[in-house]
Amino acid sequence: MNNTSQKLSILEKTGYGLGDFAANLIFQTLLTFLAFFYTDVYKIPAGTASIIIFTGGFIGAFFNIIMGIIADRTQTKYGKFRPWILWTALPFGIAAVLTFLTPDFGMSGKIIYTLLTYFFLVIIYSANNLPYVALSGVLTGDMKERNSLSSYRFVAVMIAQFIVQSLLLPFVLILGNGDKTVGFKNTMMLFALIGVICFLVTFFTTKERIIPSKNQESSIKHDFFDLCKNGPWLVMLLVTILVFITLSLKGGMYVFYFKYYLDPAAQTVFLNDIGFTAFIERVNHSLTAMGLVDFQWPEDAPTSAFSLFNGGGIIFMIFGIMFSKPLADSFGKRNVYIIFIFLSALSLLAFNFYSRSAIAIVFLTQLLHGFIYGVTIPLLWTMIADVADYSEWKNHRRATAIIFSAMIFGLKIGISIGSSLGAAFLSKYGYVAEEVNQVPAAVEGIKLSISIYPGFIFIISAVLLCFYVIDKKMEIQIETDLKERRNGF
Repeated sequence: MNNTSQKLSILEKTGYGLGDFAANLIFQTLLTFLAFFYTDVYKIPAGTASIIIFTGGFIGAFFNIIMGIIADRTQTKYGKFRPWILWTALPFGIAAVLTFLTPDFGMSGKIIYTLLTYFFLVIIYSANNLPYVALSGVLTGDMKERNSLSSYRFVAVMIAQFIVQSLLLPFVLILGNGDKTVGFKNTMMLFALIGVICFLVTFFTTKERIIPSKNQESSIKHDFFDLCKNGPWLVMLLVTILVFITLSLKGGMYVFYFKYYLDPAAQTVFLNDIGFTAFIERVNHSLTAMGLVDFQWPEDAPTSAFSLFNGGGIIFMIFGIMFSKPLADSFGKRNVYIIFIFLSALSLLAFNFYSRSAIAIVFLTQLLHGFIYGVTIPLLWTMIADVADYSEWKNHRRATAIIFSAMIFGLKIGISIGSSLGAAFLSKYGYVAEEVNQVPAAVEGIKLSISIYPGFIFIISAVLLCFYVIDKKMEIQIETDLKERRNGF
């Protein structure tokens, strides 16, 4: 293998980050709004939506394993992983738009359409995203550079998350002139166009530097045998599943939390007190003066409060990401992750104890949670890249994509379980779409789904990480030994 100590330029780090920005315009929309879109926009029963999301997620998860095998064996002049980002850019955009269309079918036709389009999207997503995340493991072998690359990447992720979680619902209402079906279509067409452009930038600005030796023995049997012996991989697989169960469960339920749990009148008072309502009135007045009468911010308080809640949390996540690299460099990724994922769990559990009118404390807790969780965001993927190095260090064979494919398998399993759990809880607790006065059990179920359930899952993740053996001392040893091997010492 070649020397991998080369530093990455700002251009390359930024170009790489734009790939995750593109993917997350779609990924965050699925995470936050898919259950809402299926139940409240396309009018599919919550129980049926749960089955569709769960089944589609598992199909995507298993396809990731196939993609890992394919990607590790792809040989082109552009490398193993970069070509897949190019090849899948346009199909990804098309699949995203199709998933959020609402053709006028009967219920059976709707179910078939959502099954086909969602399955198509998760398969294309796997073909794009698995090579993308594996690419981070071959751009550089310098672990500090990987920490830096991961920080760039996740700032881009947070920007995409901010756009989706804070602005998508207002965009939907604005671009659809109040019609959510038209609004989702127009918004996803815009996201798809931006995404295709960003994927192309990623392809043209990155370079694969870690190249397996030509005489390296490679077989599917060896790849899976190495995985089975890799203890850190197993820990990270379980942690990845649990983390994304949590993110998809709570992320998909926040829109219901603001619409049906928190008191609308208290939300209005809060928005007035902090000056948000007056600010929006000035924005709307300016748009009207420019003749843009169709581009008015929605008037209902839950939409504004939900957008502001998500936006504030994401901004503080970005602050947390900024602390991730120096903390990891000083104390090691594992130790930092354990501490901050546990603190994140405590902040989630706190939501269970707030009344329906305690809007200010809900927002303050979200800001605190955003900062704490933000510290962990880059660490997950750099730790997975370290697991690939650990495997090479132990087995003298590198199979980057199969390591990442197994982790994305866990991610997809986590998302499918978490998202389907959200829809299943809505069905179990008696939720009725668009019903203003939900039964008390449905309201309580919504609150539990953004507090107690995800909080305890995060605590289990923290406990599992205690069994992850790659601490700071081992990180240094692995990096040093691999550099010597690649330099022929």
